[in-house]
Amino acid sequence: MTTNALIEELTWRNLLHDKTPGLEEQLNKEMTTGYVGFDPTADSLHIGNLVPIMLLVHLQRAGHRPIALVGGATGMVGDPSGKTAERQLLSLDDINYNLECQKRQLQKFLDFSDKPNGAILVNNYDWFKELGFLSFIRDVGKHMSVNYMMAKDSVKNRLETGMSFTEFSYQLIQGYDFVHLFRENGVRLQMGGSDQWGNITTGTELIRRMTGGEAYALTAPLVKKADGTKFGKSEGGNIWLDRNKTSPYKFYQFWLNVSDEDAMNWFPIFSLKNKEEIESIIKAHQDAPHTRAVQHALAEELTTRVHAAEDLQQAKEASSVLFGKNTSEQLKTLDEALLLEIFEGVPQANVDRSLLEAGCPIAELFADYSNFFPSRGEVRKMIKGGGVSLNKAKVDDTELVVNTSDLLQGKYLLAQKGKKEYCLILVK
Repeated sequence: MTTNALIEELTWRNLLHDKTPGLEEQLNKEMTTGYVGFDPTADSLHIGNLVPIMLLVHLQRAGHRPIALVGGATGMVGDPSGKTAERQLLSLDDINYNLECQKRQLQKFLDFSDKPNGAILVNNYDWFKELGFLSFIRDVGKHMSVNYMMAKDSVKNRLETGMSFTEFSYQLIQGYDFVHLFRENGVRLQMGGSDQWGNITTGTELIRRMTGGEAYALTAPLVKKADGTKFGKSEGGNIWLDRNKTSPYKFYQFWLNVSDEDAMNWFPIFSLKNKEEIESIIKAHQDAPHTRAVQHALAEELTTRVHAAEDLQQAKEASSVLFGKNTSEQLKTLDEALLLEIFEGVPQANVDRSLLEAGCPIAELFADYSNFFPSRGEVRKMIKGGGVSLNKAKVDDTELVVNTSDLLQGKYLLAQKGKKEYCLILVK
């Protein structure tokens, strides 16, 4: 059996679900151009897009040429694969804006230089805008039977709920992308998630029928959480690659807080570390699970790659403010946005600035004005027991007077009792 370094790499990383026969021979024969399509319905990619991105990364690292196709035309139709209902269609202006945003993100992963295997980014609207409907159904549609298209899972799974002709035609449109790239760019391979197998193999079949040529398909498994729920989402929704939608701190925290089982499964998929490094970190984690070595390795590598080393450092410092000791000085250096992110979901209270301008005893502030404690006596009792902090600094004086010089960012106080109970006091 013919083996291939790329296929072996994808296999041990659990990035290979299925492939068409003859792909290894093609990859061994010559530098092969392969592509992945991305949906332009948002102005940012999210971590659910990382699997197809990693397929392109490994293709390029193996010496082959990656093409990222951003579907300006197909985004106006909507892919039914994995969907239970038809989605809202976007205007051309919206799609073009989204395309530009996604381009910038893809450039962080792929080398778009002039090297022989330098990545290319294409937009299928560029060839569909000149193609009329009658020409398409005459020159392309005649090559595919309705029976062939109906047999695809993406169609069969929607027959009971119904699907429009627009969505039904999607696989033919995506298939024609493959034909166009085969002819114009010498593309021999299309890759994607396992839910794209039907659309991709429609393309390989169209190439065979329209050109007599041979092309190949490769899919990766759909990544899920260990509990079976969808990967790439948190309680707040998608984890985006755009810092304005998901901050570097939240992005870092997402990876840091995944379960051990998920971290072990995802590490080979999303890391560019080699097999020996990954196995070594996993062993270190298994020997001392409390260190969460795999989560830290994933969070650090991906935050740096998607954002920057400086963002990783800031995220780590912000995390240490919440979980570390003696962090009162670090807390003072945080900007307001990061401070609010770290303590998002923490109970909040509002107090009048005049109280602090006059000086307010801490027992009154924490009990009477913020209602963080049930009584002044309880505040004093916990202070004596070493269980009260102000701005992460332990309070040891039951008669401490708090004033405006204690404010963070000129308007916040962070009250803490015990190890994990906080109250963010906004001073207006």
